[in-house]
Amino acid sequence: MAEQITNYKCPACSGPLHFAPGSGMMECEYCNSQFTVEEIEKKYSEANAAAVAAKAEADNKPVSNDEWEVSTEQWTSEGMKQYSCPSCGATLLCEDTMAASSCPYCGNPTIVPGQFTGSIKPDFVVPFKIEKDAAVEALKKHYGKRYLLPKMFKDGSHLEEIKGVYVPFWLYDGVATGDCVYEGIKETKQRTPKEEIITKKHYHVERKGTMSFSKIPADASTKMDDAYMESIEPYDYSDLKPFTQAYLTGYLADKYDVSAEENAPRAVKRAKESTKNALFVDASKGYNNTSVQRENITVKQGKAYYAMMPVWMLSTNWNGKDYKFAMNGQTGKMVGDLPIDKSKFWVTLALVLLVFAGLGLALPNWSLKAALILGVIVTAIVGIIMKSGMKSVAKISTAGNYVTEEGLKITHREDRYVRDTVEKRPINNSQPAAK
Repeated sequence: MAEQITNYKCPACSGPLHFAPGSGMMECEYCNSQFTVEEIEKKYSEANAAAVAAKAEADNKPVSNDEWEVSTEQWTSEGMKQYSCPSCGATLLCEDTMAASSCPYCGNPTIVPGQFTGSIKPDFVVPFKIEKDAAVEALKKHYGKRYLLPKMFKDGSHLEEIKGVYVPFWLYDGVATGDCVYEGIKETKQRTPKEEIITKKHYHVERKGTMSFSKIPADASTKMDDAYMESIEPYDYSDLKPFTQAYLTGYLADKYDVSAEENAPRAVKRAKESTKNALFVDASKGYNNTSVQRENITVKQGKAYYAMMPVWMLSTNWNGKDYKFAMNGQTGKMVGDLPIDKSKFWVTLALVLLVFAGLGLALPNWSLKAALILGVIVTAIVGIIMKSGMKSVAKISTAGNYVTEEGLKITHREDRYVRDTVEKRPINNSQPAAK
């Protein structure tokens, strides 16, 4: 019976091949021979076809280009599949969504072509550009000279695991349409010896427009944290290539386990938020203040593409706690929250409080209470900034990186004067000291 997986081996020495980000070639780990992706894909086209047929036979259904669903009959345990390595004969027990891995016994990279047949075959792949060693160095730079990072973390944290993973993504096209109403206010001020007169002109402001988006990404694996995957965006789509299995050799890869329909609301929400912000910015031009009266944003969904994106996942351990980091395997962007040295944090805030409270007391007519309030406010702001500097993982609410060149297209613009309001504020030139 034919095997369901394919080992990509060197045509020169039969050693394991892997895709090398530095050269963009398929390289042998033993004899250092290099081959193009196209050469290897052509060489193994028959083996891949046989593996697809074997998987279809095992699943007791014919090979189809229209639909593919993994049969649960072959699972050896819940969520797992069993394969046999063509090189050494070892039995591999893998998660049922596994599409690329390596044999733990002989080290040969393994591909499961049946995971990419029919409707679940990816449209695109962005190849790795960052090597493994570069990812490790990038983690050290991520630590940087951060004042609040415990010194013992730098010296004592241990890199527990680093793995290159092709993460499944859905990429969504769509066109957002906005119909919004705002109130715009223009202010003019006049000053007399006794009062300040503020005249406000109120306007009814309408904006309608459209904004087109191309390939808004949303990871399609429940194993991956959405916040991490969004934090390492954006990818450079100029490197987007038609999917070829050879790029996966030497890395892990999963097929999607979240459908395009299930994932679409994430992309739609980001498109709506970007369109809403763009219309608000346009409506605010020329006004001192703008407030939203009504917002109606709809998104007409276009095509959804299936793509494999490169991610380095790193994990370290310190004081019995695991810290997770993710790196964009194409651009090198690294994210991951870092621990805080609590003693440094509180000592720094105490010094900030003392300094700004002292500055407040040095000002004329300032009471102790007013000085302390100033110190507390500044200290709170500094504390928030310091903590945020140690965190780099956060979900993204907009899709600005995926707006097409056309940008926001205004289809209706109306600014209509409504009324004036006048506010008078007395001027007290002999204000008493704050209590």
